[in-house]
Amino acid sequence: MSVTVEMNELLELAVNEGASDLHITVGLPPMLRIHGGLHPLQGDPLGPEDTERLMKSITSPDHQQKVREKGGTDFGFGFGEAARFRVSVLKSKGNVGIVLRLIPSTLLTLEQLGLPPQVKELLFRPRGLVLVTGPTGSGKSTTLASMINIINQERDVHIITIEEPIEYYHDHKQSIISQREVGVDVSSFKDALRGALRQDPDVILVGEMRDLETMEAAITAAETGHLVFATLHTTGAASTVDRIVDAFPSGQQEQIRTQLSVGIVAVVSQLLLKRADQPGRVAAFEIMISTPSIKALIRDNKTYRITSDIQTGAKYGMTTLDSHLTALFQAGQIRYEDLITKAQDPETVVQKLQEAAGKK
Repeated sequence: MSVTVEMNELLELAVNEGASDLHITVGLPPMLRIHGGLHPLQGDPLGPEDTERLMKSITSPDHQQKVREKGGTDFGFGFGEAARFRVSVLKSKGNVGIVLRLIPSTLLTLEQLGLPPQVKELLFRPRGLVLVTGPTGSGKSTTLASMINIINQERDVHIITIEEPIEYYHDHKQSIISQREVGVDVSSFKDALRGALRQDPDVILVGEMRDLETMEAAITAAETGHLVFATLHTTGAASTVDRIVDAFPSGQQEQIRTQLSVGIVAVVSQLLLKRADQPGRVAAFEIMISTPSIKALIRDNKTYRITSDIQTGAKYGMTTLDSHLTALFQAGQIRYEDLITKAQDPETVVQKLQEAAGKK
């Protein structure tokens, strides 16, 4: 059996089985992640020469060079018309391993994602910073791609995306959309952001704010009349604001707090959980939408009080992570264990559930 057929078969299987990831590791058969769980495929464990061969069948010479020099590389590639994959090649104990993340070809609406209608209004703001946060694999890229797709369909603007690698390919609809891949089209996020400001953008998507310069450039872009979307690996609005401020030297922190209080439009934090009622996964969200009160809390370094503002801000479309998790549990969509382990304040969640049960 030829190498390419072998890899094609695995990719086809991943698509057909609805897997989110395909793992290729020495010492194990190929594994599919389906609805959050890992499932080995039938067959012999892979040897070092198998994983090397499979890697070479989809990896360009440039990326193979990176694996040799740096021990890993990331890229995106299209599997015919069927799907796109985000690929991460890594070295482990001297052997090659591959993790392929399947990028869904159809984008979801905000309703299908489970976001309230008020979130759509954010996509029509003339300027500001919208942060989508959460751990790795929580669906941030999907949420952002869906938001960009709505802007692309409904606004006539210039959208620039800066990604590493590009995951979702967008066609021009009402908007012009320029997608730039770090390492291919531009050398770094910060260079791409600096360049973007000279390219007449209305909307900028920053795949990841991973260093000080990128954060600074994104905040400045949001201040100077652009709608900026970005991701961070944080959970919850308060810790997201703290994480950004703490990244700056102490002498700059007050200025950054002031800039954020003006520029931040919303923080959408999300987690993906295994469904209890049917196969699949469901997203739980915390949504903070900036109000004069929240702006003041950010400016005055009182982020610990943001959660209570979110609790009372339902009319603006706000929700805390814990109340969304509780609602999902009460609707039978997630298990009790997931509710308790993912809640930010599990004791209060348990107390509220007991009170609700007592009233019945």
